[in-house]
Amino acid sequence: MFQLFVFMSLSFWLLTGVFADSGEVKSVMEGDSVTLESGVAELQEEDVVTWLFGPKKTQIAEVDTDAAISSTSDGDAVGFRNRLKLDNQTGSLTIMNTRIADSGVYQISISGKKKPTTLNFSVTVYAHLPVPVLIRDCSSSSSSSVQSNCSMLCSVVNVSAVSLSWYKGNSVLSSISVSDLSISLTLPLEVEYQDNNTYSCVINNTISNQTTHLDIKTLCQPCPGTSSPTTSSPNSQLILISAAAAAGSLISITIVGIIWICKNSKKTDQKEPVQKQIRDDHRDDEVTYAAPTFYKKNAQRSEDEVVYAGIVTRR
Repeated sequence: MFQLFVFMSLSFWLLTGVFADSGEVKSVMEGDSVTLESGVAELQEEDVVTWLFGPKKTQIAEVDTDAAISSTSDGDAVGFRNRLKLDNQTGSLTIMNTRIADSGVYQISISGKKKPTTLNFSVTVYAHLPVPVLIRDCSSSSSSSVQSNCSMLCSVVNVSAVSLSWYKGNSVLSSISVSDLSISLTLPLEVEYQDNNTYSCVINNTISNQTTHLDIKTLCQPCPGTSSPTTSSPNSQLILISAAAAAGSLISITIVGIIWICKNSKKTDQKEPVQKQIRDDHRDDEVTYAAPTFYKKNAQRSEDEVVYAGIVTRR
């Protein structure tokens, strides 16, 4: 019974004493400031506050009320030069102009007239998120789908502790998460050329996000070496219709011209025999005059005697 009492008392002391707090989580964007609260409204006489950082619990700041000491110089050796600020009344610590390397566990210990207390803080400093980049993916285009579908890739580089997602409106289509440092992520999406839905690629972490919207008409262009999609934009359709109309008009004019030439040719062929016949008939109506011939049958006939030759008229 006595052993049980001792065990319970020791457990209670541990829970309310040095290990009173299992840890508070803090998230901050790189370059911003974060304050770690001491948990007390005001320090008392003889209170000593010590701030430790990292797995080695390196001291980075200290407040001693009796000695009137408030120092952050210890933090200079581990990269906190001119970036730590202590509140002398409460013992709270502010980290300014945060860096990725500032991520880790911070511990505050307060000792004095009262029982010692310890608080832990788990701080994560997030880098500014890059804007997702959308790229037309021609490597996955196949002959069966290229006519109607468009493959896109959403990519980000040098990211950690983020999620990358494709959204259709407000609904998540696909997502990928990573916790490693400095990694690149790529997430594919396939849409139809005539899809009128709103698509967007979103990268996010605990405290921020970046979004890029997909413009299908602008980004979904035919890949090199592939045929154009079966559907086209209204401007393309208008151009095709105009070209077809112009070609049809040209063909119609050509056909009419050929018919006109053929008709004129037939009329010319019909007129030629008629004109020839008229010329022949005209020649038939002409009178042919024969030259008279004079004969001397005897000497007694006078030289004034004239002999007329017959005239023949051809019909």
